[in-house]
Parts: sequence; structure tokens; C-alpha cells
Amino acid sequence: MTGVCAHVLVVDDDETVRDVVGRYLGAAGHEVELVGDGPGALRAARAVRPDVVVLDLMLPGLGGLDVCRALRVDGDLPPIVMLTALGEEDDRLLGLELGADDYVTKPFSPRELVLRVGSILRRTTAPGSSASSPLLVDGGLRVDPAAREATVDGRVLALTTREFDLLAFLLAHPGQAFTREELLSRVWGWEFGDRSTVTVHVRRLREKVEKDPTAPRRIATIWGTGYRYDREG
Repeated sequence: MTGVCAHVLVVDDDETVRDVVGRYLGAAGHEVELVGDGPGALRAARAVRPDVVVLDLMLPGLGGLDVCRALRVDGDLPPIVMLTALGEEDDRLLGLELGADDYVTKPFSPRELVLRVGSILRRTTAPGSSASSPLLVDGGLRVDPAAREATVDGRVLALTTREFDLLAFLLAHPGQAFTREELLSRVWGWEFGDRSTVTVHVRRLREKVEKDPTAPRRIATIWGTGYRYDREG
């Protein structure tokens, strides 16, 4: 059991994959909707408002990346776990750029996928330590862990689950440099993973919290190490 039960939309054109993933997620206590193509994914997402989407990138009718784009245009981008093949690194990085939160590479363990879904759900719905965390403020930037809301000069930022977690962690540890491996482990609980995932999320955060993303003042790159949050002034 993941500890948090939710509505999960599974989108994959392989009926066997859909069946196996659906059964494992169902056994974990989730309500599961199974869809086999891109247009069906959009219809289901708009109808049932899933808590998490498990999305294959290679889909008939409308590809997974196009599904991500369409959900983003709708302004309703639920947490997304992408299913990618080993040779789809460029597509995986583009998916992260479009707002996906996580990925699992095929062939994958259904148990691992259930754990990844559970990890996202705990961060977005469970009243854990974040609910008692203090408001984080740096100049015009305000991050409220309890409400899972971040604003800049009163403007609400559209952050994915992973982006919010990364921003809150860095803002809570100003002046400390962290490697990409440390951020994977301490922010998202990954003991393994592609370090480029961190790079993509940092780039997206800079576009949202920096006045000039090409010359960041808040999220600094520490060459040969990783990243550090520098408070204003």
C-alpha cells in the first residue's frame, strides 16, 4: 500500500501493460482508469480529473508529449509519471520540460511504478511534515509548504510537484550547495536516477522565479558541484 489512495489515469497503447499496471495500482488501493490512446487520455483527464497520470510517450492518434502540451494549455496539469523506452532520452527530457514530474524506463517493475506514484501522492495530498513547515519568504518570493503554493510579487506560480518540492527545499537551505545526486535523494527520495532531471527542473524554476533566467540571482550554479539558493541582497 502507498498510504494514499487516489484516482490514477493510466495511458498506454499496450493492453498487457495497461492491465498489469492497473492491477498493481488497484491492489495498492487506487481507483484506476485505463486508456489506450492520446485523444482518449485527454477526454478522460478532463472528465475524471485524475490525481496522477501514468503516461506512455508512444501513443497512437496523439503522442504522450502532445498530451502533456494539451493538458498544460488547459491549465490543468496533474502530476505525470512518464513511461519511456531506453532510447527516448530526448523525449524524456522534453517531457520534463513540458511539466512531467517523474519517469520510469521500460521495461520497468510495476512495484517501482506504484512506489513512484505513491511518492508523488504523499507529497501532494498527505498532511505530513510540510503541513507544519513555516512559510518561506525571500523578498517577493513566498513559498507556503502547507498550502503547496508559491508566489512572486503576489503572482501565483504554476509549479509541478517536483518543481515545488525543489524550490521549497532550496529556499529552506539558503547558502548551501547541493550536488545533483543530493537533490535527487533529499528532495525526491531517489537513490538512483538521471541527474539531468535536476538540471531540467532547475532551468524551469529559473524561468519562473528569476527576473532574468539567463543571469540567475536566486538559484546559482556551483560549477563542479551543483546548485545553491542565494537570498536576495
